[in-house]
Amino acid sequence: MAANLGRLAVISTPIGNLGDLSPRARDELASAELIAAEDTRRTGQLLTTLGLARPLVSLHEHNETERIDELMTKLRAGARIALVSDAGTPLLSDPGFELVRRVSGEGMTVVAVPGPSAITAALSIAGLPTERFSFEGFLPARLAERRARLGELASETRTQVFFEAPHRISESLEDMSAAFGATRRAAVARELTKVFETVYRGTLAELARTARSDSNFARGEITVVVEGAGPAPAVDTAQITLDAALIALLPELAPSKAAAVAAKLTGAKRNDAYARALELAKARGG
Repeated sequence: MAANLGRLAVISTPIGNLGDLSPRARDELASAELIAAEDTRRTGQLLTTLGLARPLVSLHEHNETERIDELMTKLRAGARIALVSDAGTPLLSDPGFELVRRVSGEGMTVVAVPGPSAITAALSIAGLPTERFSFEGFLPARLAERRARLGELASETRTQVFFEAPHRISESLEDMSAAFGATRRAAVARELTKVFETVYRGTLAELARTARSDSNFARGEITVVVEGAGPAPAVDTAQITLDAALIALLPELAPSKAAAVAAKLTGAKRNDAYARALELAKARGG
């Protein structure tokens, strides 16, 4: 690696409470020759609060592709650049992925300066399982697309974490209750680490009702944590007859494929299943 290549620091910044900024993060910001920020005004306010003044350049979802070449040129010349989002950890529902991929792809150094994240903060206090979880980001804003996505996630057994806009939280909880089941447990965390931090816990149906009645529910930044689905009920293969399985499968599958699936479900021999599939297919004119 060439000695004069630069260095990109991916820095987590507070999601609310400024006391959560680590000393290392402050040092990295202070030593950066340039800070790539999602919103330069917001990051500028943070720097002013910290007593720092550093050059800023915007890097957000609408200009990341165009901005990368400029930043890469500076990094190749040896610059130390910091990457920050509006709040929390960059790249987690925030811009920066393409830049990190380009920088690492050219063999330059990328360092993580970890810290605040609404995802881990919400998980830590939701009171739901955390051994395995899935971060889903924001659900689609359009009703049909949101419901379709929730339908795809209904059988996910891991705890799921979502971000949601305040004006959509009530509708989203209603849709989650319909897709996941009214009794599925969840937690809604709003304004994490801020003065009015509030965590609502209950079933999805209960939370949907609270969202309709509590005027504070839809205020501020919102993170939703939903427990995963329970294990799928075991299929009692003893109760599935070969003919019943084949009759259900043949309209959708070729006889050979239907026979293979039916044999697995019933324990029948594959040759016997195939022979019976041909008989049934012939009888129904297939």
